[in-house]
Formats: sequence, C-alpha cells, structure tokens
Amino acid sequence: MDETQAGVLNTIEDLVGSIKHKPGALLPILHSIQDHFGYIPDPAIGVIASHLRCTEADVHGVISFYHYFRSQKPGRYVIEVCRAEACQAQGGREFEQYVRDKLNIGFDQTTPSQDISLKAVYCLGNCATGPSIRVGDDIKGRMNPAKFDRLVDELTTFKLELK
Repeated sequence: MDETQAGVLNTIEDLVGSIKHKPGALLPILHSIQDHFGYIPDPAIGVIASHLRCTEADVHGVISFYHYFRSQKPGRYVIEVCRAEACQAQGGREFEQYVRDKLNIGFDQTTPSQDISLKAVYCLGNCATGPSIRVGDDIKGRMNPAKFDRLVDELTTFKLELK
C-alpha cells in the first residue's frame, strides 16, 4: 500500500468513525465520504461494512440504489442535463442529444480528458426557461448548442471555477 492509499484509508476511517454511532449512520457516512472525495472510493465499502457490522453487499446495495452516489471519480466539472417534461417541451431531447454528441460521451460517463462528466437529472426547478443544465451550483436556462459550445470552451480552455 502506498502513501496515497494509506491517506485515503485514514481519511475514510476518520469520516466513518465520526458518524458511525449516529442512528441510521449509513447514509450520512456515504454523503460525508462523497462530499470529501467527490465519489465513494472502493476501499470505503469494506471500512463502512466493518464499522457498521453489515456486509459489503449491504453497503454496495445502498450506493447503487441511490443515483446521487458515484462510485467513480467524476470529471472536474459535472454537467447535469434536465430531462424532465418541461425541458423536453422546450427542445430538451434534441439539446440532450447535441450535448452527448458534442462531448462524445453518454450519461454517467466522463470525457477522456477528465474535464467533464455528464449526468441526467429530472427537474432543476427551472421549468420556465428550459432546456436547463446545472454545472456545480450554477443553473443555466434556455440552453442551445451555441451556448453549450461556449460553456464547454470556457470550462475546458480556461479551467474556470464555477461558484
């Protein structure tokens, strides 16, 4: 085990240890780990199972049941594309196809450069200005191919931090 792996395991141990005594600790533990790493690293499953005295299958089952949890490191930016009916009525299906073609990835995939991950969501609460996407905490409405191209150029060329 190298120093990086040991550091990851120590961090996971600390996160799990600080929450494990709370009732219904599994979901708060998973949220804490994903908030820290951006995903649930594989070694976390065994650590969680050991601390909560359950099976690794139990932990994996919860991770795979909830779409929010990721088991792979996401790209630097996660672009969420709204697939709800209101956005579909505003051309969302065509826009979504454009996004997948432009990035050359599907939903729940990451570009080879590790810059962008793509995620389908079902309502961003921006129904009047669909189609909509979210990057970080920033929701963008009335999206179209030209606006999306500019956004991707900004994210990949300038490596902007969205707040």
